[in-house]
Amino acid sequence: MERLDTATRPTRRPWTLRASSPRPAPAPLPAGHPLAWLDRAAERRASAGLTRRTVPRSSSDDLLDLAGNDYLGLMRHPAVLAAAADAVHTWGAGAGGSRLVTGDTELHAELERELAEFHGAEAALVFSSGYAANLAMVASLVAPAPDDVEPPLVVCDQYNHASLIDATRLARAAGARVAVFRHRDTDHAAELLSEGRGRRLLLSDTVFSVDGDLTDVTALAEAARGHQAALLLDDAHGLGVLGRGGRGAVGGTALGAADDVVVSVTLSKSLGAQGGAVLGSRRVIRHLVETARTFVFDTGLAPASVGAALAALRVLRAEPWRAGTVRARARELAEGLRERGLEVSQPDAAVVSVLARSPQEALAWRTACHEAGVRVGCFRPPSVPDGRSRLRLTARATLDKTGIRRVLDVIETNRPG
Repeated sequence: MERLDTATRPTRRPWTLRASSPRPAPAPLPAGHPLAWLDRAAERRASAGLTRRTVPRSSSDDLLDLAGNDYLGLMRHPAVLAAAADAVHTWGAGAGGSRLVTGDTELHAELERELAEFHGAEAALVFSSGYAANLAMVASLVAPAPDDVEPPLVVCDQYNHASLIDATRLARAAGARVAVFRHRDTDHAAELLSEGRGRRLLLSDTVFSVDGDLTDVTALAEAARGHQAALLLDDAHGLGVLGRGGRGAVGGTALGAADDVVVSVTLSKSLGAQGGAVLGSRRVIRHLVETARTFVFDTGLAPASVGAALAALRVLRAEPWRAGTVRARARELAEGLRERGLEVSQPDAAVVSVLARSPQEALAWRTACHEAGVRVGCFRPPSVPDGRSRLRLTARATLDKTGIRRVLDVIETNRPG
């Protein structure tokens, strides 16, 4: 690969971060202003305990982190960091354009080949985010075609991720029909599929992001095939955690190689980088390259993220123990919290949820844990489909027994009330 001239590389220097002062609340807009409704909407969110703020992390942050998605502990792995830096020096800081123009590199193609091989699919296509990958997978494969006998039908689990929900909204806007089945109720999904006469697609997460529960992908495949429907699966929380060597909920199985199954994954969780990918048959990937708006009109994934994801994938292949370890850590967290009298989800992968009594309690609980040195997630409506707020913990393969005890103690001790 041709490398950038060393003379063009920036001189490294330490960065100085300046702390910013909190900004005062803006003065209310006059009643006749076209955006005055924003103030009223903000007041309603505040009264319901649904205010959200960004909280920048410091480079010196030493909190024990169970809020992020670095399931395998690869985000700071030396090989991953070195690969990201090498990609920057080889290809530059950004992709430089959409992948159909100038944003496609040999590195992108190498990552796609290895992702497809690892999963067992014919081909893969990398996107700038997992969200963009899901929009592409669903909207492009559900979009009505001139020879459709009736509008396509997509049948979705009611607790699917927001990116899948938004994708079905795009499909509906284009003329497709959308039906929602009860969470993990395969019989209900099959019933809804039977109501279609044209093209049909069955859409579900493999691991659901709120409670970490796992759907029965084999039963879903049977339901889909019983009605000549394609099966579309989001395996964002399965890759690196489930399956043989972390291949995911369907990777490495007959379903992973099936030409009627399409799978999306993210590169920002187990692989510790950024971006997303769709895996499937060559004809599916060709269709996405030619029609997916989040591929055609989006700048390609930055080389640093491509290099990091590729290196992380290779670490996972060399160290498959990480997948089993992160599942074990999640079970230990759940069992320990349950022993302390807390209402906890049963983790099928790396996610553990602890139910709170209200959005306000969940927020206060998270804040208290943060102040005690443990970072946990806080999920409140509308992020939780059942309307129940909770703390959300994500296990890591690098979390040791001492860390688990500390997390358990901090969550139990700091529960409000």
